[in-house]
Amino acid sequence: MKTFDSAVCGFVVLLACFATSVGAQQEVAFPNGDGQARGLLYLPEGPGPHPAVVVIQEWWGVNDWIKEQAANLAAHGYVALAVDLYRGKVADNSDMAHELMRGLPQDQGVRDLVSGVKYLESRNDVKRERIGAVGWCMGGGYALQLAIATPDLKAVSINYGALATDKDQLARIHAAVLGNFGGQDRGIPPDAVQAFAATMKTLGKPVDAKIYPDAGHAFENPMNKTGYRPEDTADAQARTARFFEQNLGH
Repeated sequence: MKTFDSAVCGFVVLLACFATSVGAQQEVAFPNGDGQARGLLYLPEGPGPHPAVVVIQEWWGVNDWIKEQAANLAAHGYVALAVDLYRGKVADNSDMAHELMRGLPQDQGVRDLVSGVKYLESRNDVKRERIGAVGWCMGGGYALQLAIATPDLKAVSINYGALATDKDQLARIHAAVLGNFGGQDRGIPPDAVQAFAATMKTLGKPVDAKIYPDAGHAFENPMNKTGYRPEDTADAQARTARFFEQNLGH
């Protein structure tokens, strides 16, 4: 796992433009089988129903950048739910982030995310047949696991997240899948991306995985002083925006 989380070029400025039209975040809780999961909910204008997106944190937790991504999605017409996998904890350094990530059992994380989808499906302002997910780094891997666990999910955007190639697992996916990856990423190298895409295509699953040749891990993160790539970031984010519009609508 790398030390940088991802970020979107210009989103802070963009969010300022939408500040008057997007409601404040709402803390929500929902059952996850043996207890409660929690998250932050962002609503678009109008009564809806609207399409919805589960926003999945990086290893840092639900920090300000993740909140910005959820608010931006709401500004563009989606009900956005940032599921808080760390139960309120947010890391401010890589050692803490690593500790929090290792302390999160994958089955618990997936269970929380599945519960988040069910919570969205229960809302009158959500189009329950138009729910997607987006994640970055750790969250990208969880986005894929959520697609495997939730056949009703419509669209999933994976940004340099860990990939599975097991056919039995990938056969469960019914969602369209978009991926954005760095060609210089040593943790998720191009051959892993290509193997994933090839397996998905063999199974007849819709997949669009793009590798940015000169980008490394977390190339969308402006805090990554040596690896941030603004042009690749702009392209990756535009791809994700088009992908959700095509598969989830408004």
